[in-house]
Amino acid sequence: MPRGPAKKKTEDTSQSLESKLWATADKLRGHLDAADYKHVVLGLIFLKYISDRFAQRHTEIIQEEAGTYAAEDRDEYTAEGVFWVPASSRWAVVQAAAKQPDIGQRIDDAMTEIEREIPI
Repeated sequence: MPRGPAKKKTEDTSQSLESKLWATADKLRGHLDAADYKHVVLGLIFLKYISDRFAQRHTEIIQEEAGTYAAEDRDEYTAEGVFWVPASSRWAVVQAAAKQPDIGQRIDDAMTEIEREIPI
């Protein structure tokens, strides 16, 4: 069975995906310089990661404790090395506001709240 055409199709699909990803990144970036854009992207990746880890621990606490009271106790998270993420800064809240014109300010506010929660 010839393998040439299948490989070509995979390469075309990969190139198509890559061009779509670049087009999306350009659209998101808008008028930001690439050097500044990385700070936005890294901040979003950080927010998504700590929110996902927080949500995972939240689920564990509810299953362990069989209730939601302990799930809002900061110490339950920090004892396991998980960032405490205030309710208004969680990924689901930010994601729900993604199409709002003030999304940039909302993300900044979320990050500021998280920074306030980190003991120095």
